[in-house]
Amino acid sequence: MELNIADIMITRLVTIEMDDRLVLVKEIFDQASFHHLPVVDEDGSLAGMLSERDLLRAISPHIGAIGETNRDQETLQKRVHQVMTREPVTIAPHKSLDDASLSMLEHGIGSLPVLENGKLVGIITWKDLLRAYSHLGRRP
Repeated sequence: MELNIADIMITRLVTIEMDDRLVLVKEIFDQASFHHLPVVDEDGSLAGMLSERDLLRAISPHIGAIGETNRDQETLQKRVHQVMTREPVTIAPHKSLDDASLSMLEHGIGSLPVLENGKLVGIITWKDLLRAYSHLGRRP
């Protein structure tokens, strides 16, 4: 049996909105085991993606350090729309795992939002693909 995206995608999603501040994004990443967040519009449609790497590039490296200043803290007040990736590469749930792998490699990305009829229904990451390819595809 050949698996497709719908078979392994994550459907319990944490999303953020374009006007959320990076302090919220940092709190989510500090508490979660994932590293990619879909950004949604007011109507729930996909507006972009924000990775933990994007966050780290946008905020001061001195956050949480002894020498942290107000200026460092101010970087956490930026809005998601200022640093997110707009028009992210997406995939449909009926596509193959090979399609997802090739797309991630071609675009140099670690996750793909899954859209069905224009609606965000899941996300797939390189770790999900690796797990599926290694036949360890059972998720807790």
